[in-house]
Amino acid sequence: MPAKEQLVQSVWTRPRPVRREQPALSRGQIVAEAISLLDAEGIEALSMRRLGARLNAGATSLYSHVANKDELIELVVDEVYGEMEVPDAAEEGWRSAAARSAHSLRATILRHPWLVSVLGRAGFSSLGPNMMRNTDRMLAVFEAGGCDLEEADRAMKALLAYVVGIGTSEAAWMTALSRSGQSQEEWARSLWPAVERAAQPYPRLRAWCAVRRDADPADNSSADIFGYGLDRLLNGLEG
Repeated sequence: MPAKEQLVQSVWTRPRPVRREQPALSRGQIVAEAISLLDAEGIEALSMRRLGARLNAGATSLYSHVANKDELIELVVDEVYGEMEVPDAAEEGWRSAAARSAHSLRATILRHPWLVSVLGRAGFSSLGPNMMRNTDRMLAVFEAGGCDLEEADRAMKALLAYVVGIGTSEAAWMTALSRSGQSQEEWARSLWPAVERAAQPYPRLRAWCAVRRDADPADNSSADIFGYGLDRLLNGLEG
């Protein structure tokens, strides 16, 4: 009987080939270099050819580990998610553990702003070992708060949606700021006249601009905004 066709095309479902000799490059080296390239230059710079050049290796060496660029993205996404910390709720309580998980994921996104741009094309990255481990630990966090497994799953997804949603906006700002070559304060000041002009037809936005005109850009920071929303989300889940 012929072998069943692989239904899920993913690096995590394709058996890793057995090699009789040590390959010139390891999967870990390829993933680490890909993340370094992504952090430095963004998703637009990532290609198998460019990565091979950075590793002084031909395409054959790369394709012996990954079938295509999509599989490479699955690997780098899972590797980066391994940086996320999910504390043990039994040690510090579910709410503190959930909040620390959220802050840790946000910090991971800000260290790797390209991450949010590839989540929609990361295939089955949720099958990766780091993603699976963190998912299991986060379910345990909400179970510690009194949820059954189904409710814990919904609570976890609500929290992740909030963090990724905020993180997407912050990552876009950071990318644009980096390309501007200015400090955050310099860039905010240079944009302000355009913001005020655009707000003129809208009374509430016009009033907001008047209040914020002379404010320190560090006030009402993105971290404060993130914490504000996170507290209210956790209040709702606790209720």
